[in-house]
Amino acid sequence: MPTTPIIGAGGPPLPASSTPLDLSATVETLSGPASIADVFAGVYTDGLMVVHDGAVVHEEYPGELSPLVHHLVMSVSKSILGATAGVLREQGVLDIDRPVVDYVPEVASGGYAGATVRNVLDMRTGVAFSEEYTNPDAEVRVVERSAGWAPLLDDDPDGLYSYITTLGSSGPHDGDFVYRSIDTDMLGWIIERATGTSTQQLISDLVWKPMGASDDAFVTVDAHGVAMHDGGICATLRDLARFGTMLCNDGAIDGRQVVPTRWIDESFNPGDDVRDAFARTSNEPVLPGGWYRNQFWFVRRGEAKILLCLGIHGQLIYVHPAARTVVAKLSSWPTAQDSTKLIDTLRACGTIADQLAAQ
Repeated sequence: MPTTPIIGAGGPPLPASSTPLDLSATVETLSGPASIADVFAGVYTDGLMVVHDGAVVHEEYPGELSPLVHHLVMSVSKSILGATAGVLREQGVLDIDRPVVDYVPEVASGGYAGATVRNVLDMRTGVAFSEEYTNPDAEVRVVERSAGWAPLLDDDPDGLYSYITTLGSSGPHDGDFVYRSIDTDMLGWIIERATGTSTQQLISDLVWKPMGASDDAFVTVDAHGVAMHDGGICATLRDLARFGTMLCNDGAIDGRQVVPTRWIDESFNPGDDVRDAFARTSNEPVLPGGWYRNQFWFVRRGEAKILLCLGIHGQLIYVHPAARTVVAKLSSWPTAQDSTKLIDTLRACGTIADQLAAQ
């Protein structure tokens, strides 16, 4: 598949920590007690990194992955683009309260008419889009073909942006949270129109280089060179952990403010309507007390607020600011979604965070 680079900084990896981590500690999984090590062994882990106080406590590659090999991060890509949007908002380049059609008039007659950039950021548009991965006719599968992830069928639009213009409406905007990957693709189009620059270049200039990424990342592109904004980024585990470490430290790393503190704070502390929009959905039992804001997932662990970057087939960045802990995990689940594997993984991450915080 064609890709284009997201240039990194060529910086050093995160420092190593002398803090011990007991992987034999018990996790209360949905099927009963298990060790941390057994949980990660059972969820198709390709790479696992634990960071505490900005230093690497644990790094392992139980599969075919290695430190310098890139892994498709799926929808963790959304959070990386969301962080980029936060920088652009702070610069005054992106107005998140403006209508989508102010930036992309091509969608004025479709499902995005009447939506704001804020609706897109929080996936509260009323656009007709199904994320049913097991249905080959669902919109999520059509957009993959239009974006070059699979061969086009006869009626498929050629190109990501061409496909967006065909989408209709399934309801009002600003309603319940509904996970729609296409909203992130719309966000990418908005950002490119606001800046006149590709998202891959913006991510490099505003996030990847400033945070000190050791390696270049890559993103898949369609036949017209448009990035697959919602899930096409490929990166190393070490740089994903660095991204999470930056988020854990209010958007700063190595003395540099990368993502504005205001963006991080607004994500962790949304209005009641954001929480209510999530609570009414089927996501609530899996991530109780959670919400979705600025392309980040959130869940509560006791009184702590946990930020999550999630991708299908088991991609994860777990950010626990109160415990000063980040867990980055790359995986190859055989199915796109598995709530049991996700819940058990989050419980293992929480056990790690508790252990490190206690030390």
